[in-house]
Amino acid sequence: MVEIGDPTKAFIAKHRDDDVRNLALHPGKVDGVDLPLALRQIEGWQVALKKLPSWAEVDGLLYPPHISLEQCSSEQTALYKSRLLKGGSLVDLTGGFGVDFSYLSRKFEQATYVERQELLCEAASHNFPLLGLPHAEVVCAQATDFLSAMPAVDCIYLDPARRDQYGRKVVSLVDCEPDLTLLLPALFEKSKRILVKYSPMLDLSSALAALQGVTEVHVVALHNECKELLFLFDRERRGEDMKIVCANLTRKGLSEISFTREEEREASCSLAKEVGKYLYEPNVSILKGGAYRLLSQRYSVSKLDVNTHLYTSDEMVPDFPGRIFEVESCFSMGKSELKQNLAGVESANLSVRNFPQTVLQLRTKLKLKEGGDLYLFATTLAGKKVLVKCTKATSVD
Repeated sequence: MVEIGDPTKAFIAKHRDDDVRNLALHPGKVDGVDLPLALRQIEGWQVALKKLPSWAEVDGLLYPPHISLEQCSSEQTALYKSRLLKGGSLVDLTGGFGVDFSYLSRKFEQATYVERQELLCEAASHNFPLLGLPHAEVVCAQATDFLSAMPAVDCIYLDPARRDQYGRKVVSLVDCEPDLTLLLPALFEKSKRILVKYSPMLDLSSALAALQGVTEVHVVALHNECKELLFLFDRERRGEDMKIVCANLTRKGLSEISFTREEEREASCSLAKEVGKYLYEPNVSILKGGAYRLLSQRYSVSKLDVNTHLYTSDEMVPDFPGRIFEVESCFSMGKSELKQNLAGVESANLSVRNFPQTVLQLRTKLKLKEGGDLYLFATTLAGKKVLVKCTKATSVD
C-alpha cells in the first residue's frame, strides 16, 4: 500500500498550486520528501480540480499516473451514467481510477471494483472510504478471470481499454481489451443488465452491426464535445426497438433527445430552397447519433440539403438542440458576390459542411483570419455550393 509520509504531505500542501514541470526542475528543499510521488499527487489534484471537482475537495486522495487520469471519465459524464443503472449488486470489471464506479456504486447495496493493475487497486482501496463508499469491495484480477468465477449480479459495467500493448490508441471493437464481441455470451450468463463505455471515435453503425442485443445507445457530449458512447444491454427488454439517446451536458443542464432508427427512417424531412432568417447547427451528440431527418420533423425546420446537416427557418426555434445563428446573407462563390458580401471582413469563424474544400483551403482563398463575431458556413443548399454569413443568436454549449 502506498504510504505518504509527513514531509511529503507537507510538500504537497505547500506546492499544490505550483506548475508541476517547473517544480520538478526546481523543487527546493526536499529532505525526506518522496518527490516523484509528491509531483504525481500535485498533478493529479490539479487535473481533478477541473475534471473531478468533488474529488478535489476531498483531502488525502491518492492519484495514479497521468495516463489513468487522462482516460477516466469526468464527473459530469460519470453522473450521467449513474442514471442508467441501479439494483442490489454491481460489478465493474474494468475499474481504472474508479471514477465511474464511485458514482455507479451509490445506486447499489453491494458493489465490486475489479482492476488488473495493482497500483490502481491500492489507490481505490485508499480512496473509496474517503469518498463515502464503505460498501465497495476491491479485487485485483483480470476481468475475464473474475467474470468466469463470479456469482450472478444485477448489473455489470465495463470500460474496455482503448490502447494496445504499445500504448497506441485503438477504436475498433475487436482491438479493445476485453473484446466485447467475444465476451457478451459470458456477460449475459452473469447479469441481466450490462453497460459498456466506448470511445466517441467508434463507428456507431459498425458497432451496432457487430453487437447483438443492444437495448439503448447513449451518445454523450460535454459542452458540445462528444466524450463517450454507452451501450446498454438489458436481457429483460430483448425484442424492444433499440433506443438512441443523444445527450449534451452543459452549464445550463442536460439537453437530450431520444429516438429509434425506425423513427429516423420514417420521419418527414423538409428540404429548404433558400436559407431563412435563422440557421441551426445540431450539437455533436445528435450528429454522431444520426438524428438527421428527425430534427426537421420535431422542430419544424428545413434541412439545407439531403447530406447537409444544417437547418433553417424564418421563425426562431429557441429550444433547438444546438447552436442558433441569425443569417445576414447567403451567396455563391462567384467573385462579385464574394466581394459584395465580404467587403471589409478580415476575420470570421469558418465551418465547412458538405462542401468540397477544407477550412484551411477556404480560409486561404478568402484571406480570412480566425475569430471574431462573424460566422461563415461553407455548405450545399439545394444542390448549390454557397456561403452563409451569420452571427450567433444563442448556444447550448
